[in-house]
Amino acid sequence: MELENLIMELLVHAGSARSHALAALRQARADDFDAAETSQQAARVAIGAAHRLQTELIGLDEGSGKLPVTLIVVHAQDHLMNAMLIQDLAADIIALYRRLPYAGEQYA
Repeated sequence: MELENLIMELLVHAGSARSHALAALRQARADDFDAAETSQQAARVAIGAAHRLQTELIGLDEGSGKLPVTLIVVHAQDHLMNAMLIQDLAADIIALYRRLPYAGEQYA
C-alpha cells in the first residue's frame, strides 16, 4: 500500500505542476506577469515535491528491480516528465511574452 500511495502522490504533484505551468502561460499571454510568476513558483514547488517522491521510489528500488514496473508507475513517470518539460518551455515562452510591447489582446 505504501508504494501505491507514493505513486499516487507523485501523480498528484506532477499534475499540479503541469496545471500551474499552463496557468502561468495563460496569465502571461494576458499580460499578467505577476500572476504568471506566482503560478510558475507554484509549479516549481510541485515539481520539487514530485521529484522528492521520485527519488524516494528510486531509493526503494535500489537499482535492482525491487519495485514492479506497472502501468501506473510508467504513467506517473510520464506525468512528471511532461510537467517538467512544460515548466521549462513555459519559462521560455513567458520570457518571450515579456519582450512583446503588449501581449494581452493580440494573443489572448
